[in-house]
Amino acid sequence: MSAGHDDTTSMLPPGDELLAGEYVLGVLDADMRRQVEQRMRGDAGFARQVAAWETRLAPLLSEAMAMEPSAHVWPRIRTTLGWPSVQPARRGVWNNAGFWRAATGLAIAAGVAAVVIGLRTPTPIAPPGVPVVVQVPTTGEQAAKPVVVLARANGSTGWLATVDPSRTSILMVPVPTPLDPSGRVDELWIIPPGEAPQSLGFVSNEKAHTIKIPPASRRALQAGATLAVTLEPQAGIPHAAPSGPVVAKGDIASI
Repeated sequence: MSAGHDDTTSMLPPGDELLAGEYVLGVLDADMRRQVEQRMRGDAGFARQVAAWETRLAPLLSEAMAMEPSAHVWPRIRTTLGWPSVQPARRGVWNNAGFWRAATGLAIAAGVAAVVIGLRTPTPIAPPGVPVVVQVPTTGEQAAKPVVVLARANGSTGWLATVDPSRTSILMVPVPTPLDPSGRVDELWIIPPGEAPQSLGFVSNEKAHTIKIPPASRRALQAGATLAVTLEPQAGIPHAAPSGPVVAKGDIASI
């Protein structure tokens, strides 16, 4: 059984799962955080849901790399604070590489937070098998990355796919499910309109991770294309064509 999944947490209302995710991402206000923490102490199922989100999002923070700020950053910060731009700044948090590493990690988490917050926007209820696409609002002049919901046959969410506009990568965030008892694994496919499926490789059903898009498949990652996950033998991935059942799919509305 995959991490963070049990019979108790699977029966929690969808709103509770979103609330647990928002708590882990730190987007709740102080009053709401206190309410969530109080509930965790008395609701074991909800506490396990919070732990599942922590496990799911931890790999994103581990991918954060240390960043060395450019030389012009310090004068700009000092000027903004009303200090002389040429006076040497005291060594503190701004000079701490750990601070910049944490800031990068928070930026990654903020991207996932946009997905969670986007899910709170009312959307039409789709019948089983019909994918729903969630559009994250645009911030300033920079368009948000398209978010595609890969829906299972029963209408539940299998994965959230965040497509990079450069077509170089897709961030896959699963809703954890048990592993296939026969040993098959999930494989992600891109299916352009009127064309054959192209494998994008293995996709985890228990933790978030980024899938790199091969240059030959980037053209296929276009509006109107379908992202689909099938159950396939682990040996031989990426396969030339799918052979197992489709477990989830969703259409790309825009990119």
